[in-house]
Amino acid sequence: MAIRPVLVVAGVGNATGTGAATARLFAKAGYRVALIARNADRLKKAAEEINNSGRRGLHPCHLQIKSYRWPSQQKAEIRVALYNVGAGVWGKFLDISEEDIQSVVDANITAAFAFARQIILAFKENEVDELGRRGTLLFTGATAGLRGNVTTSAFSAGKFALRALSQSLNKEFGKENIHVAHAIIDGVILTDLSLTRAAGQGLSDFQQNADIRLNPESIAKSYMYLANQDRSAWTWELDLRPAHEKW
Repeated sequence: MAIRPVLVVAGVGNATGTGAATARLFAKAGYRVALIARNADRLKKAAEEINNSGRRGLHPCHLQIKSYRWPSQQKAEIRVALYNVGAGVWGKFLDISEEDIQSVVDANITAAFAFARQIILAFKENEVDELGRRGTLLFTGATAGLRGNVTTSAFSAGKFALRALSQSLNKEFGKENIHVAHAIIDGVILTDLSLTRAAGQGLSDFQQNADIRLNPESIAKSYMYLANQDRSAWTWELDLRPAHEKW
């Protein structure tokens, strides 16, 4: 029986951003896709919307991914995983609360460690494929993982931690043919939320002007590229930005 590869995506929001775009692209390429989100209602809605768009084979599931029973009898194994979770905490340092800090720690450290642990354990059970890989673990990062700014003391702390985790895992598990990669998203991604914010700021051309914002479908293509690399030339980190990025 042919083994069907599985992509696991943690962080799909309301199905308009990077996580959902990645799910759609990999589903089109023949992957089964498991979706994980913090909000059960939004998770179910995202899975339904993506499936209704013609990308069948997407399923909401909990973090015990390895024990999930797929609807069909076809054997499946986790080959790619994307950690796309974030905690949007911005503000002046003296205005940041302990609750804000905890949300950053939960999203970028505690949950990221838990997700990576289960994924790597799943990868270790896989045979090495024709490109020399047992699996590919991807992390969505941000410019804040490289440098802080006036309102990013909390946000940057989390993104620095996430980047350090990805680098450490890359060094430790590359020797076991497990590919770990980190993507710095250097700009604003086109989503429902960013469209609303842009409208409030009078940025009328935000949606149409691809020079000033990132397209989630384009980010997904970069993730597919990373997942298809062979072991002789693996990328640990890349940065993605619109052509006219000014940050």
